[in-house]
Amino acid sequence: MDIISVKQSPEYMDKAIQYFQSKWANENTLMVYEDCITNCITTVNPLPQWYLLEDNGEIIGCAGLVTNDFISRMDLYPWFVALFIEEANRGNACGSLLLDRAKKDAKLGGFSHLYLSTIYIGFYEKYGFTYIGMGYHPWGKSSRIYVTNL
Repeated sequence: MDIISVKQSPEYMDKAIQYFQSKWANENTLMVYEDCITNCITTVNPLPQWYLLEDNGEIIGCAGLVTNDFISRMDLYPWFVALFIEEANRGNACGSLLLDRAKKDAKLGGFSHLYLSTIYIGFYEKYGFTYIGMGYHPWGKSSRIYVTNL
Protein backbone atom coordinates (compact mmCIF):
# COMPACT_ATOMS: atom_id res chain seq x y z
CA MET A 1 0.00 0.00 0.00
CA ASP A 2 1.16 3.50 -0.78
CA ILE A 3 0.21 6.77 0.88
CA ILE A 4 0.15 9.57 -1.65
CA SER A 5 0.51 13.16 -0.51
CA VAL A 6 -1.23 15.35 -3.09
CA LYS A 7 1.06 18.20 -2.05
CA GLN A 8 4.12 16.10 -2.98
CA SER A 9 2.48 14.37 -5.96
CA PRO A 10 0.34 17.02 -7.67
CA GLU A 11 -0.35 14.70 -10.60
CA TYR A 12 -2.89 13.06 -8.25
CA MET A 13 -4.81 16.32 -7.73
CA ASP A 14 -7.78 15.57 -10.00
CA LYS A 15 -8.07 12.01 -8.73
CA ALA A 16 -7.95 13.26 -5.13
CA ILE A 17 -10.59 15.92 -5.73
CA GLN A 18 -12.95 13.39 -7.28
CA TYR A 19 -12.35 10.82 -4.54
CA PHE A 20 -12.82 13.22 -1.63
CA GLN A 21 -15.90 14.74 -3.25
CA SER A 22 -17.42 11.28 -3.78
CA LYS A 23 -16.89 10.33 -0.13
CA TRP A 24 -17.45 13.57 1.78
CA ALA A 25 -19.05 16.32 -0.28
CA ASN A 26 -22.61 17.22 -1.06
CA GLU A 27 -23.82 19.59 -3.75
CA ASN A 28 -23.08 22.57 -1.48
CA THR A 29 -19.54 21.54 -0.54
CA LEU A 30 -18.02 20.25 -3.79
CA MET A 31 -16.00 23.44 -4.26
CA VAL A 32 -14.63 23.31 -0.71
CA TYR A 33 -12.70 20.14 -1.51
CA GLU A 34 -11.73 21.24 -5.00
CA ASP A 35 -10.40 24.60 -3.85
CA CYS A 36 -8.59 23.30 -0.78
CA ILE A 37 -6.94 20.37 -2.56
CA THR A 38 -5.96 22.52 -5.55
CA ASN A 39 -4.36 25.17 -3.36
CA CYS A 40 -2.51 22.78 -1.05
CA ILE A 41 -0.10 22.13 -3.89
CA THR A 42 1.28 25.65 -4.14
CA THR A 43 1.29 26.82 -0.53
CA VAL A 44 4.55 27.02 1.39
CA ASN A 45 2.65 26.36 4.61
CA PRO A 46 2.72 22.82 6.04
CA LEU A 47 -1.09 22.77 5.94
CA PRO A 48 -3.29 21.66 4.36
CA GLN A 49 -2.24 18.16 3.37
CA TRP A 50 -4.47 15.67 1.56
CA TYR A 51 -3.67 11.97 1.32
CA LEU A 52 -4.83 9.05 -0.78
CA LEU A 53 -4.24 5.43 0.18
CA GLU A 54 -3.53 3.33 -2.89
CA ASP A 55 -3.35 -0.45 -3.15
CA ASN A 56 -2.25 -1.97 -6.46
CA GLY A 57 -3.24 1.17 -8.36
CA GLU A 58 -6.68 1.44 -6.74
CA ILE A 59 -7.59 4.23 -4.31
CA ILE A 60 -8.95 2.59 -1.17
CA GLY A 61 -8.94 5.48 1.29
CA CYS A 62 -8.25 9.10 2.08
CA ALA A 63 -7.63 11.60 4.86
CA GLY A 64 -6.59 15.18 5.37
CA LEU A 65 -4.58 17.39 7.69
CA VAL A 66 -6.04 20.91 7.93
CA THR A 67 -6.26 24.03 10.08
CA ASN A 68 -9.94 23.63 11.03
CA ASP A 69 -12.58 20.92 10.75
CA PHE A 70 -15.56 23.30 10.52
CA ILE A 71 -15.72 23.28 14.32
CA SER A 72 -15.97 25.94 17.02
CA ARG A 73 -12.56 25.21 18.57
CA MET A 74 -10.56 27.34 16.17
CA ASP A 75 -7.91 27.76 18.86
CA LEU A 76 -6.86 24.14 18.22
CA TYR A 77 -4.95 22.87 15.16
CA PRO A 78 -3.98 20.96 13.09
CA TRP A 79 -6.94 18.63 12.57
CA PHE A 80 -6.98 15.12 11.14
CA VAL A 81 -10.04 15.04 8.88
CA ALA A 82 -11.98 13.14 6.25
CA LEU A 83 -10.73 9.65 7.06
CA PHE A 84 -12.40 7.15 4.77
CA ILE A 85 -11.51 3.54 4.02
CA GLU A 86 -13.40 1.51 1.45
CA GLU A 87 -15.59 -1.07 3.19
CA ALA A 88 -13.75 -4.06 1.69
CA ASN A 89 -10.50 -2.79 3.24
CA ARG A 90 -11.78 -1.96 6.72
CA GLY A 91 -10.47 -3.92 9.66
CA ASN A 92 -6.97 -4.16 8.17
CA ALA A 93 -5.48 -1.11 9.96
CA CYS A 94 -5.56 0.93 6.75
CA GLY A 95 -6.82 3.95 8.66
CA SER A 96 -3.82 3.78 10.97
CA LEU A 97 -1.50 4.16 7.98
CA LEU A 98 -3.12 7.47 7.05
CA LEU A 99 -3.23 8.57 10.68
CA ASP A 100 0.47 7.79 11.18
CA ARG A 101 1.39 9.77 8.07
CA ALA A 102 -0.65 12.76 9.22
CA LYS A 103 1.01 12.60 12.66
CA LYS A 104 4.43 12.52 11.05
CA ASP A 105 3.68 15.45 8.74
CA ALA A 106 2.12 17.49 11.55
CA LYS A 107 5.23 16.97 13.67
CA LEU A 108 7.47 17.91 10.73
CA GLY A 109 5.34 21.04 10.35
CA GLY A 110 6.29 22.08 13.86
CA PHE A 111 3.11 21.06 15.69
CA SER A 112 3.11 19.33 19.08
CA HIS A 113 -0.49 18.03 19.02
CA LEU A 114 -3.00 16.66 16.54
CA TYR A 115 -6.76 17.04 16.94
CA LEU A 116 -9.81 15.42 15.44
CA SER A 117 -13.56 15.66 15.80
CA THR A 118 -15.84 12.68 15.56
CA ILE A 119 -19.11 11.22 16.74
CA TYR A 120 -17.45 7.84 17.31
CA ILE A 121 -16.30 6.48 20.63
CA GLY A 122 -13.62 3.80 20.91
CA PHE A 123 -11.85 3.95 17.55
CA TYR A 124 -9.37 6.80 17.91
CA GLU A 125 -8.56 5.96 21.51
CA LYS A 126 -6.79 2.85 20.14
CA TYR A 127 -4.38 5.20 18.36
CA GLY A 128 -3.43 7.36 21.32
CA PHE A 129 -6.15 10.01 21.16
CA THR A 130 -7.77 11.36 24.32
CA TYR A 131 -11.21 12.95 24.53
CA ILE A 132 -11.04 16.62 25.62
CA GLY A 133 -14.57 17.94 25.11
CA MET A 134 -17.30 18.84 22.67
CA GLY A 135 -17.13 21.16 19.67
CA TYR A 136 -19.91 22.70 17.61
CA HIS A 137 -20.36 22.87 13.85
CA PRO A 138 -21.89 25.77 11.88
CA TRP A 139 -24.74 23.50 10.74
CA GLY A 140 -25.90 22.93 14.33
CA LYS A 141 -24.39 19.53 15.12
CA SER A 142 -21.77 18.74 17.74
CA SER A 143 -18.79 16.38 17.77
CA ARG A 144 -16.40 14.94 20.30
CA ILE A 145 -12.90 16.47 20.18
CA TYR A 146 -9.80 14.34 20.67
CA VAL A 147 -6.10 15.17 20.95
CA THR A 148 -2.85 13.25 20.76
CA ASN A 149 0.69 14.39 21.51
CA LEU A 150 3.15 14.21 18.63
